[in-house]
Amino acid sequence: MSRRFRTAGLIAGITGALLVAVPNPIAFAHGGTTFPQTRTYACFVDGLAGGLGGDLNPTNPACASAWQTGDRFAFWNWFGNLISNAGGRHREIIPDGQLCGPNPSFASFRAARLDWPTTTLLPGSTITMRYNAWAPHPGTWSSFVTKDGWDPSQPLKWSDLEATPFNEVTNPPLNGSGPQGAEYTWSAQLPSAKTGRHIIYTIMQRSDSTEAFYNCSDVWFGPGGPPPPPPPPPPPPTTCTVTYTNTATWNNGFTADVKITNTGTNPAFGWTARWSFPSGQVITGFWNSEILQNGADVTAINVRWNTRIDPGQSVTFGFQGTHGGTNTPPASLTACQTPGSEAAQALKATQTAGPMGVVKHLFSDFLVTLHSHDHHLH
Repeated sequence: MSRRFRTAGLIAGITGALLVAVPNPIAFAHGGTTFPQTRTYACFVDGLAGGLGGDLNPTNPACASAWQTGDRFAFWNWFGNLISNAGGRHREIIPDGQLCGPNPSFASFRAARLDWPTTTLLPGSTITMRYNAWAPHPGTWSSFVTKDGWDPSQPLKWSDLEATPFNEVTNPPLNGSGPQGAEYTWSAQLPSAKTGRHIIYTIMQRSDSTEAFYNCSDVWFGPGGPPPPPPPPPPPPTTCTVTYTNTATWNNGFTADVKITNTGTNPAFGWTARWSFPSGQVITGFWNSEILQNGADVTAINVRWNTRIDPGQSVTFGFQGTHGGTNTPPASLTACQTPGSEAAQALKATQTAGPMGVVKHLFSDFLVTLHSHDHHLH
């Protein structure tokens, strides 16, 4: 039995254990405003659309910036923008500038930008507010709106909000259904005199605990909608060195490691490594990367947990393969280019071609789940 299939058996065992050991997400998940969309939910949806069925890949400029500079688990945990011991003391415990991300994991969503995903609303109209109930909790939802003349180029402050909420509801019915599950819904009349860009700030204070949730919904009051966001700037250039090492060789088999080091001054967000085997080597198993081989040509792409390489830092991935008696290392390797659509589509095809693709994704999901569990603070 090959090492790859022995590994598959190990993964299957680990995955089975995982189903017993990891608690149901409902035990610690909560909710967020889905209409008008809170920033965290809007960027999660944007990342899903850009990811084309794989990992999140936000394309909205503000969401992409939050993804690159902040805690990426916050995107998957979009419903967890909370403070556990708020107890109604929101203005006392949340400093100005941190309203949209009072939990440090959500700090990247505090940024004052004009290109967050935005919902267009008609002033004075009655809308149906929607709030995802990832885990239902009783409580009160209070929705404030920014004052006329507030400065959207600065992070949101308490003084930017109108003194009283324009809508407040306690224990609304759990009677809606949305893309991410059950939703609370209720009617709310919007302020009649608002125009242009604003933020609707919704606080959900639980009545069965001191926990509270915070939602910044970027909105545009009036016809026409906001101007489209400018295209994102091109990614900064990065330079990398690549080291290829044969770690073991036997009969007609071998293992090897590839180490990529960022020698530039900017982080690398996503990387690929490419080389050509000179001696007919064939890769039969791999770890810490996704690998596609076409004849002698090999492309390796980052996986979810090693996407970013900071300046001076390295990532290492490895593989097992076969050879025909000669195991000459490749003469040259290139790395650090962001994965292209052609390579990504080819990898997607190979991942869905057979059971090993399924096992590989199970193992990836297992590691991501462990990473997510380590990040969860509540």
